[in-house]
Amino acid sequence: MTKVKFFRRGGFYYGFEETGHTGYGESGEDVLCAALSAMTMLIVNTIEISYASDVDYEVDDGATRICVKAMAALPEYSEDEKKQFAISGLFQGYFFQLNDLVEEYYDFLEVEEVDE
Repeated sequence: MTKVKFFRRGGFYYGFEETGHTGYGESGEDVLCAALSAMTMLIVNTIEISYASDVDYEVDDGATRICVKAMAALPEYSEDEKKQFAISGLFQGYFFQLNDLVEEYYDFLEVEEVDE
């Protein structure tokens, strides 16, 4: 099962951590895992390139873990409100997308949010 924990502070989403294999299919043929990977990289690339903002991410293949954080989504780290809302909205959109997937793939995917 893949567990995704979203980080939120003051109502702003600023990152997430994914751990574990979905187990939906064989390695290399797991469409759920491929979807999560594609959406994760879309977020990383959008923040870095489209929003010209720093995004910290680390991938630990051995521990099956990826952590993505963009502190520019938080008011205390960025003065650009449009960028804050854009980045936070991107994370929030991913949160809602994954919650929709949980309805069908509840045995393979778990989503939670943590207020810090």
